[in-house]
Amino acid sequence: MEENVPTQEVVVLDESFVKVLYDPEKLLGKVIWNGTPKDEQYKLPFEKLLEYGQTHRVKRFLSDTRKQGVVAPDKRKWFEKVMVPAAIEAGMERAAVITDGNAFKRYYLNLILGAVNKFGLPFKILGDEESAVEFLMEA
Repeated sequence: MEENVPTQEVVVLDESFVKVLYDPEKLLGKVIWNGTPKDEQYKLPFEKLLEYGQTHRVKRFLSDTRKQGVVAPDKRKWFEKVMVPAAIEAGMERAAVITDGNAFKRYYLNLILGAVNKFGLPFKILGDEESAVEFLMEA
């Protein structure tokens, strides 16, 4: 293993509404939501992870939305039209989302799933972190 390569999760961003972690062994970027982000806050974790990915390889992406509040349609569209293509261009190969059974959240995530499928990025919506990481590590 190279020197200066961390072997445990690195905290990329730590705010009251979100935490962004990077697992160097799995090449995994993880966004853990906590509450409803304000408009300007929604983009921040994705942009920080993309920025971090310029110097560290991020092949896999995991978003834990179990504690995330409502996301406005314009934020979802930004994610689909701007963030997904940028992440794929940066080397993203697989993505997963962890969610609870909330019908509104499932609707929002299914819209994202439909949009992401157009890019050919393997993407799944799962109920727990273990299943999500297992899916992400398949390739």
